[in-house]
Amino acid sequence: MGVASFLLVLAAGTLAFFFLIIFLFGLVIIRENQVGVVIKRFSWSGKKLPEGRVIALEEEPGYQARTLGPGFHLWYFPVMYKIEKYPITVIAPGKIGLVIANDGNPPPVNRVLCEAVECDDFQNAEKFLRNAGQKGRQSAVLTAGYYRINPVLFKVVPDIPITKIDSNKIGIITVLDGAPMPVGQMAAKVIEGGESFQNPDAFIRNGGCRGLQEQIMLAGSYNINPWFSEIEEADLVEVPIGYVGVVVSFVGEDYKDISGEQFTHGNIVRKGGKGVWDEPLYPGKHALNTRIMKVELVPTTNIVLNWASTRTESHKLDEKLSTISVRSKDGFTFNLDVSQIINIGATKAPWVISRVGSVRNLVNQVLEPIIGNYFRNGAQNYTVLDFLSNRSDRQTEARTHITDAIREYDVQSVDTLIGDIVPPEQLMLTLTTRKIAEEQQKTFLTEEQTQRTRQELERQKALADKQKEIVNSEQDVRIAEMRAKSAVEQAQGESLVTSRRAEGEAIAKRRVGEAEAEVVSIKGRNEAEAIRAIGQAKADAYKLGVEAMGGNFSLLQIFTILAEKGIRLTPDVMVSGGSNGGNASEAMLAMLLREAMKK
Repeated sequence: MGVASFLLVLAAGTLAFFFLIIFLFGLVIIRENQVGVVIKRFSWSGKKLPEGRVIALEEEPGYQARTLGPGFHLWYFPVMYKIEKYPITVIAPGKIGLVIANDGNPPPVNRVLCEAVECDDFQNAEKFLRNAGQKGRQSAVLTAGYYRINPVLFKVVPDIPITKIDSNKIGIITVLDGAPMPVGQMAAKVIEGGESFQNPDAFIRNGGCRGLQEQIMLAGSYNINPWFSEIEEADLVEVPIGYVGVVVSFVGEDYKDISGEQFTHGNIVRKGGKGVWDEPLYPGKHALNTRIMKVELVPTTNIVLNWASTRTESHKLDEKLSTISVRSKDGFTFNLDVSQIINIGATKAPWVISRVGSVRNLVNQVLEPIIGNYFRNGAQNYTVLDFLSNRSDRQTEARTHITDAIREYDVQSVDTLIGDIVPPEQLMLTLTTRKIAEEQQKTFLTEEQTQRTRQELERQKALADKQKEIVNSEQDVRIAEMRAKSAVEQAQGESLVTSRRAEGEAIAKRRVGEAEAEVVSIKGRNEAEAIRAIGQAKADAYKLGVEAMGGNFSLLQIFTILAEKGIRLTPDVMVSGGSNGGNASEAMLAMLLREAMKK
């Protein structure tokens, strides 16, 4: 016998011995990733599986409740038992497993899911059945891990994603199992002890009802049985800066209305009650169940509303408002653009919403008729020209009236502004023509005033030019006066000297001297008259006269001329008295004649 043959015989003998052991000792080997399901072929005692049951608890023939774990198991003779090997149940991280029991007690009629029983997470089938486990969909779930579950008794639906709520979301829950919802109630009350709906049995035991729930789920991960509840993700309620949120709750306790007896436009309740909450939501993000609550955003900054067909603010609250058409006292129809600025206080916002429902309703149902009708009624008391010329007065009247009117609605009026006024075209043409005529009249008056001013300027300029001549003339006269005065004083001095000398000479010859003096006096008077006439003419020419000097003025002029000519008053040839000679007067006259002839 060769080596190969020997090895073949040895292998065959080993295999035969192994099967012999199995047959004699009933050996069963289960690996670490397997679970063994035992099927009993018959029973020596003649027991039979109860009708309607799938799994045997009392050694009846059929599928047995207990399973075989990893390792070696004896006395499971093939004649008596059949062992089926199944892979263990694996639930991946981030997943859950749903379980359906193929055997057990019938579930309650009023339940959708079976009540949970202690059974080591469905790994102890015998314990499940002996603890009155129910047949059907189970309320308990399998979380991530490895399980040795009897696949004949339990069907596992793996790979069900866990419930995740994002950080900016909430979960709105609708429960599919539990007591019926009370009549008239749209959402079930909050139940404590339900572990955020992860423990259906605890939820139901504590009185939880099926249907929409008031309670919400915040951001996080949850092992929720989708056969028990449905989760709808919703956004957080965001209240922007410059707004408050007024909560209108459709569920909650029927708290006492705190709005007062005089307020008959709804009910205001404390936070958590059914109705309009007296506390508004301030700017930020809020976790609210929007299926059972409504949040009305109310601006707390000034709101500008335009009654103008061509202009709408960014908030769009005035998009349905249009230019106001009015009829004046004189029968003209014209259009008004009006802007109304209002403010709603944060603490008054719930009262406003309870009264009108929303800010848009406030604009369309309250402010529009109040302001529109005021201007339509008020315009009948004034002419079109009153609105055009006294618009500020009309605006003040409107502000006062509207402030009082809307205060009743818990709204503050900040200002009322009258914008563009569009009068009738025919009237506007008349007013334009009149205005042009008025402006032309003003232009003519201005031009007339300009010409008068120009004339006055020319007259003043001429006077200024003449004034210069007058001033020069006055200065010339003053200079002449000073020169005349100087000449007079000099002449008087010389005359006194001459007179004394003449008196000495005249002592001897009084008669001759008196005759000669008489002649000189006559000539001097004639010359003085001539000089006086010339001086008077000069005074008239310069508008100045020297009337007070009399005959002395003539003598002054003579001496002034002599001084200007440089003529000496002392003659070159002294004339002495004698029978053949002349006198001093004659000598002077001769000297003057000589000077004249030189010219």
